[in-house]
Amino acid sequence: MPEKSCQKPVCALLFDMDNTLFDLVGAQIAACDCVVRHLGHSDGDELFSYFLNTSHGFESTENIRQYMQERHIPTDGIYDEVCHIYATEKLRSITPYPGVTKTLRAIREMGFAMGIVTDAERADAIPRLGKCGLSPFFGCIVTFDMVRVKKPAPDPFLAALGTIRALPEEAIFIGDSPRRDIEPCKKLGIRTVYARYGDRFSKTRDYSGADFVIDHMDELLEIVKGLPVS
Repeated sequence: MPEKSCQKPVCALLFDMDNTLFDLVGAQIAACDCVVRHLGHSDGDELFSYFLNTSHGFESTENIRQYMQERHIPTDGIYDEVCHIYATEKLRSITPYPGVTKTLRAIREMGFAMGIVTDAERADAIPRLGKCGLSPFFGCIVTFDMVRVKKPAPDPFLAALGTIRALPEEAIFIGDSPRRDIEPCKKLGIRTVYARYGDRFSKTRDYSGADFVIDHMDELLEIVKGLPVS
């Protein structure tokens, strides 16, 4: 629900993608379960814990290789196979959160420009948005390989603003991470919506630094309806 009122006109909404529009973590866990079953194990949560280790990165399949090596599972011939299983199941398991499609459609009909700012590679972002049927809503998709730095660096946000031709004070950003989404946007002067429902990694999820906090995507529509528009 809204925490504060906005005063200046807004013409654009920027969204984080993973865990804001859909549950990527849940999809990864499902994919990890498929991989370990194929390997004759049953510790999908243990494999997923490797993806939380920053040594390889949250999306790197090198995490699967490390898991196999530490369990003395031969990688020759089967590593590529389980990586394919992982990627296929992860994409298959991605679906929009309840209310996302309806909300985006309504916001588009109100005339707002919308864009994506994600740390994912474009080769991952485009299929995920396509799988969810969300691609048509976004005129701008800024991915890691376009700017070569990840959030909370300001560059991805500024690139999106430049593409949709909006000033920071004319935009509002919706994301699930206080550190990577909300805090850098506040520094840039972009108003913020904390998508608390998607925050899997904060210990308490009691962050109150955003202009608005929502627990379901459909709450965003009431916020947007209350915004002065240019």
